[in-house]
Amino acid sequence: MNEIELKTLYDSLSPLLTERNRRQLAGAAVKASGEKKVSFVARALGMSRNTVVAGLNEINARHEGLSSSRIRREGGGRKRLTYIHTTLLGDLEILVEPLSRGDPLSPLRWTCKSTMNLSRELKAKGHDVSARTVAGLLKELKYSLQANRKNYEGKGHPDRNAQFNYINETVKSFQSECCPVISVDAKKKELIGNFKNGGKEWRPHGTPEQVSVYDFLSLGDGRATPYGVYDILRNEGWVSVGIDHDTSTFAIDSVFQWWRQMGEAVYSGATKLLITADGGGSNGHRTRLWKMELQRLADQIGLEIHVRHFPPGTSKWNKIEHRLFSFISMNWRGEPLRTFATVVNLIGATTNKKGLKVKCQLNTKAYPLGTKVSDKDMEDIALHRQSFHGDWNYSVTPRH
Repeated sequence: MNEIELKTLYDSLSPLLTERNRRQLAGAAVKASGEKKVSFVARALGMSRNTVVAGLNEINARHEGLSSSRIRREGGGRKRLTYIHTTLLGDLEILVEPLSRGDPLSPLRWTCKSTMNLSRELKAKGHDVSARTVAGLLKELKYSLQANRKNYEGKGHPDRNAQFNYINETVKSFQSECCPVISVDAKKKELIGNFKNGGKEWRPHGTPEQVSVYDFLSLGDGRATPYGVYDILRNEGWVSVGIDHDTSTFAIDSVFQWWRQMGEAVYSGATKLLITADGGGSNGHRTRLWKMELQRLADQIGLEIHVRHFPPGTSKWNKIEHRLFSFISMNWRGEPLRTFATVVNLIGATTNKKGLKVKCQLNTKAYPLGTKVSDKDMEDIALHRQSFHGDWNYSVTPRH
């Protein structure tokens, strides 16, 4: 029997045989063709000589020492790497977690801990393991690929919880009197043009949106600055999409437009308005222009305006972040923001299961930076600070 015939016979029977039966078939082929044909059979069947010899020995010994239910002898087969290299798992954990495992000078302290790099460093320590093996060992050690999670807010202000309670009690008081309570903030600025927008959307297979390779400002039509006003009681939002700077004047103009377009009709009997806002940015508690513009707003709408700022490092607790802005981001994910009209339409179409309604309008006014507010201007503001943290909690009354 030549090599081709032997290979054809083996391939036809191999799927029906166990590992032990296959090597015994190879041994039987050697026995049938002569004891010196081990290399010939191994080459024809694609086996190692050791496997063929093992099969021949089992044939000669009539399977002595093997039970009918076992394929290998007790303890047979290649030993696990962790059995051979007893320090392998420990060395791997030191590389993955250098600070907590006692090796802050690890070569991987400042590099990407990919399985390829881990494999290279383990080989330097005497462990000959592949990147695929490293991945398996990491799973065995209960490691997994994980992204960063935004959870640390930084050092908390000593009056953090007290301010939260103060805001909560004020909101309850205003709502009991059917007075409006709004949460305000500016959303992240967005480049306008044929640029990639994060996220995915359903499209016919193989037809992704074609966008520019580079996202330089010079290749687009400017930036959109959405400033939002969220009515906490009614679950309604107003967004002014600005094309210029995010200043306090722009912020107050956005609040004024919310009042004229949405708030005035439903809160016609209200005498005061509560605004909850972050402590920084265009609506920051230290910004003089913000307070001067609040006075202008109070004079325009005739309401006493109360402001409550969130403590430093807690801006994500502002209601507008997770009740309005998050749903806007989900609504336009994967959609290139090619024009300002696209931004306005996508924001205006945002909704959720709880009945969120959003109105949006483009604001083309210019809002230059550098507006100065003098001490005299500050004295003209009818500003009343609360006894508890008057820098965070204050009100402005109309001057007529």
